[in-house]
Amino acid sequence: MRIVRPKKALGQHFLKDLQIAERIANMLSDYKQFPVLEIGPGTGVLTSFLLDKGYDLSVVELDMESVAYLEKHFSVLHGRIIAEDFLKLDLNTLFSGEFCVIGNYPYNISSQIFFKVLDYRNRIPCCSGMLQKEVAERLAAGPGSKTYGILSVLLQAWYDVEYLFTVSKKVFDPPPKVKSGVIRVVRNKRTELGCDESLFKTVVKTSFNQRRKTLRNSMKPVLGKDCPDYALPIFDKRPEQLSVEQFVELTLLTERYLRVQKTGS
Repeated sequence: MRIVRPKKALGQHFLKDLQIAERIANMLSDYKQFPVLEIGPGTGVLTSFLLDKGYDLSVVELDMESVAYLEKHFSVLHGRIIAEDFLKLDLNTLFSGEFCVIGNYPYNISSQIFFKVLDYRNRIPCCSGMLQKEVAERLAAGPGSKTYGILSVLLQAWYDVEYLFTVSKKVFDPPPKVKSGVIRVVRNKRTELGCDESLFKTVVKTSFNQRRKTLRNSMKPVLGKDCPDYALPIFDKRPEQLSVEQFVELTLLTERYLRVQKTGS
């Protein structure tokens, strides 16, 4: 009899393969000096390996059935099972310094999880785990790839992203309709973008809103129709062709043009 029922509304697919769980746990082997937060532990398959390897572990789980199971079977986690929504959690209340994030992430919020990781990028040196293969490939995709997009650029501005391996549908209960992919993201050495970060996000999101068009067309919502910089070669490109550094360059051009429009100089 199943003790914890996987819930479709929470994107739950419980991993059954212990070898894969251990491989995921091993991804943090270079970061044992940091506490670890596991997202969506479910019935604790990954949790067991993290504890066995001696990590200073806390877990966050929204499903109360899973919380009850964890409290019963993982007494060592007493006081470290956070029964809340990770996306609404103030991580500053959990950790005073740096920490790592890991998990078999719920498919329905995996992209949002990584957007939140970005909010804490100076506190999270490494984030790894499993998510829908399509999303994992998107996060790791480079310029020129059809899957390269908004989150690819924003994440790779601050992290080195590595797609590690693909996981079959058969090792889950219940089996998902899609394959899964395991990735690891490691904080790079960048301390600042060299441009306005808020505008950088706007430029990236605006350009990919019409990804099939050249930047000369897709950037019109920000730059208008008559920007003289449209004559520059960068505006001949489509957003998927630009590296992080080129998006910084585009942001600086945008910043300069908007300043001239505002001040006249």
